[in-house]
This record gives sequence, structure tokens and C-alpha cells, in this order.
Amino acid sequence: MAKITHPGTGFIVGDPDLLPLSDDALPSPADIGASASGLILSASGWRKVFASGGDEESDTEAVSPTDLVLAGAAAIAFAALLRSRSGAKSPAVLVGIDSRPTGPAIADAMIRVFLGLGLLPRYLFIVAAPEIMAYSRSCSALERGSAEAAAGFAYVSASHNPRGHNGLKFGLAGGVLGGADSAALIASYRALLAERSLGARVLALMEAVEPRELARAFAGCSAWKRRSVSAYTLFAREVVSGTGDPGAQERLFDEMAETAARRPVGVVAELNGSARCLSIDRDFLEGLGVRVRSVNDKPREFAHRIVPEGESLRDAMRELESAAAEDPAFAAGYVPDCDGDRGNLVVIGGDRKARPVEAQVVFALACVAELAQLVRDGHLSYDEAGGARQKAAVVVNDATSMRINDIARAFGVEAFRAETGEANVVGLAASLREEGYIVRILGEGSNGGNITYPSAVRDPLATLGALLKLLLVRGDGGLFGIWMRRSGRECGEDFGVDDILASLPAYATTSVFEPRAALRVRTADHAALKARYAAAFAAEWEGRLPALGSRFGIASWEAYASKGMAETRVGADFAASGTGGLRIVLADGSGEPRAFLWMRGSGTESVFRIMADVAGGKPDDEEYLLAWHESMVRKADRA
Repeated sequence: MAKITHPGTGFIVGDPDLLPLSDDALPSPADIGASASGLILSASGWRKVFASGGDEESDTEAVSPTDLVLAGAAAIAFAALLRSRSGAKSPAVLVGIDSRPTGPAIADAMIRVFLGLGLLPRYLFIVAAPEIMAYSRSCSALERGSAEAAAGFAYVSASHNPRGHNGLKFGLAGGVLGGADSAALIASYRALLAERSLGARVLALMEAVEPRELARAFAGCSAWKRRSVSAYTLFAREVVSGTGDPGAQERLFDEMAETAARRPVGVVAELNGSARCLSIDRDFLEGLGVRVRSVNDKPREFAHRIVPEGESLRDAMRELESAAAEDPAFAAGYVPDCDGDRGNLVVIGGDRKARPVEAQVVFALACVAELAQLVRDGHLSYDEAGGARQKAAVVVNDATSMRINDIARAFGVEAFRAETGEANVVGLAASLREEGYIVRILGEGSNGGNITYPSAVRDPLATLGALLKLLLVRGDGGLFGIWMRRSGRECGEDFGVDDILASLPAYATTSVFEPRAALRVRTADHAALKARYAAAFAAEWEGRLPALGSRFGIASWEAYASKGMAETRVGADFAASGTGGLRIVLADGSGEPRAFLWMRGSGTESVFRIMADVAGGKPDDEEYLLAWHESMVRKADRA
């Protein structure tokens, strides 16, 4: 097959030189088992270092023959699930990659196996995660037999992990697989890995594909990408506006653009070589009347580490200060991760200095905007006593700051928690909707990723949409004004980003991406680790209580375990949380929560994560609680 150049990037699509799998280079069952041992398989994604040589910061495009077998086996397992769920013998499947160098080789192997099994792969090449999921949602809504219909998607990505890592996300109808489907797929995949003839099976499927058929699959990626851009644009309009009515969408966006004409707003898009470099960002934002400056916008040209936290925000801060010096309208910037489903913010204050916005604060800002819009649009109303007439909820992961509880209380809605993992949060929100709840906003506050219904994935355009609605929807029905009134405060017409951020509940919270939040522990059995932690906590509680009482007013505690879509009280049985999350809520004398300590082994990295969250917003308080928390984890790990 001749090499095909992708017109949008100049990269080679379907490069056979990246597939060193042959009869002469067929990995043994022992090789496959050794390579598979590095795989982390969870509902949040499958991940490992795929870069040949094992360097997690490598820029190589090369993937070992053994890892190509792992990718091919994933295609076999997912094909079986798609056939079972769709009832079709030859279902279509969307295939996309983020901008990591190893993406093409992994996708190439999977596409060949899909074709060998009789499926119809539609390759989008480099595409943002929210985009492929929006397109999947659109395709799944079509009648079976339609030329556009597709049963699901396979997305090659390792999200925020370093560039040498890669992995897979699988989904149906616009969202990642739920808990049951994910568990079934993982079980099927593990069974395949145990087959002694797996390497030969994958190679046979790849070699069974006719060259012309393979060439068509790769040559069609630009056409499929154009369709995905169109679908994503329409869906993003629905998500940001909160309505599927095109007329209502247009009225909101016209209102925002008219305000922007009087009060200009500019946004810096520091894209860090991510998949968002090839998405709709500029066109969408400019359609709202926003001024946009894009930097580091060539895919695969990573200017800094992928996770959009800490030092990774410095380029955006520098560019925002430069843009604001030339044009004072520039008020914010955003930085996505590699697959483009997160977009953490930086803002510029009255001192014209840029600063990052903590991930937890980004999520809180989105919650304020979306709940206020429910009120503005009449979906959430109140009786004479101020109580909400409708059942509404915010759904978050267990590591989300309690500032969300304060925001929910101001709007008269409930806050529900699920175990960390996008699928858990999305699943709980869907379950609550079936019970009659309005769930407009959900997500994982710990990483700043808001999921705005009807989307089932984090999306930086939804985050920016929330901020821009707070800035540009003003007047009597202004969203910021609604929030201020619901929280018992007055709001003038002359406000900016600083005022919005200052209005949010004050908490100090550990970033889960700080080095001090990611511990390396020796204990592989996390339930046992938590049992020993419980003993350490019990031994220290009485002695620590006077200090906790004088400093925070803390008088009691309650432990909660989060597993899947449920969070339950577990008393002193901390081990009941198993591999899920454990949250120890510290309350004052009236039973009002003041802080919590949280822990959970990562589902996508080999670390044990911890954090502390405390009301008041004092960094020293968070450091005090986290140091105590870490000391007990260390003691439990040594026991």
C-alpha cells in the first residue's frame, strides 16, 4: 500500500514501516504476558508505556511487535462486544487517536484487525476525545443500515500521562463504556491474552485484509474527520446553550456576541500540540464574539509536559500577559491535555499578572454557571420559602472539594458523589435522571473536568462556555447576578473574572497532580493498607483532637467509601472501600463538615493518591492536614 499523507498535518497515515509484526517477529506467549503485565485496565482507560524501548518521555513512533499484538487483541475483544450490542455482523466503528507519536501504529494495527474481522472502521486520525464522542453520539442515533451509522468508537489515548504512554478508551453512543460493559470487555481481553496462539491469530487477521480495502480505510480519514467536525460543532452549541432548539441557541449566542461587542473578551488557546489543534476551538469561540489567540497549535509539538497543571500552565500565563498588554480584552487562557477533554484555566487580574486557576475552582465556576442557567431558563425555580420546586443535583467524584456542596446548597440542589472515574460519575448522573432529577452539571472536580449535559465527557469548550456565559450574559437575568442573589449577596453590572472567582466558596484543596499527592506505596492490597490506616487513625484521633478543635473547630469524623456509582458510610471499617475511594469527613460540633481526608489507588497510574480539603482557603491548613494524612498512610504501609 502506498503511504497516504494526511492533508491537515502532513503526517503519514497507515505507515507500514510502523508495523514490524511478521512470522519472523512473532512474539512468544511469554513476551505477550510480560508486556501485558504493564497494562493498567480500568473503566477510565487502558494504559501503559507503548513507546518502543520503554521510555515514558520518548518521542518515537515505533511500537514493539508484542505491543502491536496487545492492540490487535483489544480490537478482537471490542469487535465481539460491538457485534453483541449492535446485533450487526459488520458494524461500523469509529477509530481516532490523540496526538501522541505512537498513536498511528496502534490505530493501524487495530484497523487491520477490525477489517480482518469484517468490521467497517472509520478512521478520523488525530481527533479530540469530546469530538469523536460527539460524532459517535450522532452516528448512534441514526437508523441501522444508514451509511453514517456506527456502533461505537475506539480511541487511542493516554489522556494526561507522559507522551511515551498510550492506551485505549472504548465507547458506545457518545460516552465511554459503563461499569458492566467495561468489566465484560476487560474480562474478554484477559481471556484473549491467555491464548498461546494469540500472536499468530492477530497476524493472520491483519494479513487477511486486501490492500485496496486497507487503502480505502486510510484514505477516507479526511472525509470522516470533516463529518466529525460538523457533528461536534452542532453538539457543542447544544451543550453550551443548554438546549437542542436552534432558535434558542441562536438567541443566547447573539446575546453573548452583542455583549462582547460592547465588553470585548479575549481567550488564549495554548494547545500544547494536543488533539485540540485540529478541532473546532477557534471557530466556535469566535462565533461567540470572542477574540482568540492560539499558540503551540501544531499537533505533536509538545511545548511542555502533557498534564495541564503547575509548570505546564506557564506558557499560557506568559502568552496571556503578552496578549493582554496588546489588547486588554484578553482575560483568560486555557491548556488542554493530550486528548483534549480537559482545559484548565489561567486568568489575568487587575494587576495585569496572569495566574492559574486551581482545577477544583475551575469545576466550581462551571457549576455556578450551569446551575444559574437552569434558574434563568426556568428549569429550576423556588417557592415562597426559597425551596427548590424541582429535584436537581450535581454529581461529582469522591475527590471533589466540598465547595461544591456549598454551591449546591445555595441553589437548593443535592450533591451526590461517585468513585473517581468518568464512567462512574456519568453512570450515577444517568441513574439520577431516571429517578426524576435534573442533572445539568457533573464531573470530576479533582481534575477540573466538567461534564455538561447532554455531553457524557469532559470538554474544555464547555468549561470556557461556562466562564463566557458568566461574563457575557448580564442584565437582570445575568448568570453571575443569579448566583450572587442565591448566595445572599448583591451584584453590580461592572464585574470581571476576578469578581467571579472571588465569589466562590473559599477552600484549600490538594491538587491530585502535585507530587506530594501521589505516593509510592509497597502494599499492593489497598484494602489491607486502609485497614492498617484505620488502626493508625484510631490511635491518633484522641491525641490529635485538641489541635483539630482549636484550629478548625473539628469535633467528630465520619468515613465514606466510594465504589462505582455509590458512596456509603463505613464507620471504622476503612477496608470496606476496597480498591475504591475512602473519604474521612471531619465535622465541627454542630455536625457541619469542615474538612476531609481522601485516598485511593490510581486506576490509570501506579500511585496511591491522597488529598485534603478544608474550608477557609488557607494553604497552611491544607498542608497541616495533608502532612498528618500522609504520615498515617506511611505508617500503614510500613506496618
